[in-house]
Amino acid sequence: MTKTSVLIVEDEPLIADDIALIIERAGYDIFGIEDNADDAMLSLIGNKPDIALLDINIEGEKDGIHLAHLINQKHHIPFVYLTSYYDKNTLTRAKATNPGGYVVKPFDEGDLMANIELALSKKYAINEAPKEKFFVRNQGQLQAIDPSEILYAESEDNYANIYIEGKKLVVSHTLKSVEEQLTPFGFIRIHKSYLVNFQKITSIHEGYVFIDELKIPIGRAYKEEFLRRLAIL
Repeated sequence: MTKTSVLIVEDEPLIADDIALIIERAGYDIFGIEDNADDAMLSLIGNKPDIALLDINIEGEKDGIHLAHLINQKHHIPFVYLTSYYDKNTLTRAKATNPGGYVVKPFDEGDLMANIELALSKKYAINEAPKEKFFVRNQGQLQAIDPSEILYAESEDNYANIYIEGKKLVVSHTLKSVEEQLTPFGFIRIHKSYLVNFQKITSIHEGYVFIDELKIPIGRAYKEEFLRRLAIL
């Protein structure tokens, strides 16, 4: 069986070596050790690790949180933050990237490994989800749609609009009917008129969900249940 591979992004060589020893003792492979965001992104071209450990305060113009946003956009691998910073501003920025864990230095081996295993368990849960396709009538033809490509769905009377990047499809079903089909794929109702792909959410602010620059309101009746679903650090 192939071992789990881990990318370490840490600009303190001694700490990076300590982390590598812990990882190897646990039976994992070291994918690589980088000390800045640019080199980390270059290392992800081609083969990818199973998980990344990101120090927040690293060398270069891009910090670990900036790197996490890039990983979410381009590589979709889980990551855990390792940092000495836990002030409110840092935590707010970190939460927006949906990390698999957040470990404050100095940390012990058990704490680090627990966070890694939790982050990996989330990844495998997502990967094991059904990979069905939906077919939507569009201009006289049935068009196949992968649920993971859908950003959100919007109610419009007895119809629903399904939004994929750069495209809107109109289906002759109510939003409730669409919700029943998409809920198993990680979609969540946040408003009487909106259903969103949880994995596409990039931030939440002042009663709105953001999917990159797109702004979708959170309905008062749905807010409590939606917030309960969040893993907030």
